[in-house]
Amino acid sequence: MNVKVVVGGLIIVFGIVLGTINFLDSNVEYGDFAQAKKTQKKIQVKGEWVKNLESSFDAEKIQYTFYLKDDSGEILKVVLDGAKPNNFDLATSVVIKGKYMNNHFHATEVLTKCPSKYEGKTGVMKKQS
Repeated sequence: MNVKVVVGGLIIVFGIVLGTINFLDSNVEYGDFAQAKKTQKKIQVKGEWVKNLESSFDAEKIQYTFYLKDDSGEILKVVLDGAKPNNFDLATSVVIKGKYMNNHFHATEVLTKCPSKYEGKTGVMKKQS
């Protein structure tokens, strides 16, 4: 058998396996804290930052800690690997990706939804004469 065909076939198989692994790793389902506690898989939780509870940054561990209230109303401590995300203070909702471990949610990524500057202002416009 031709060596080039065998090497080419191995490269194709390796690429397919690597692509499948990356797809399965990035395929994260939405849930709430109750589901996160039941599974060992990575999960996305949508919620609202609880601003009146403690939040802090640990410079030694490079971790930001805050509390999130999920859509079912459960409040849980979140430890994020990294600094406080940009626009976090302006966020209307937050999506965290990670796993539940050691009585808190360990997040590896945070996505924030901020009010759009393109949304119209509410109120009645005055008619000009």
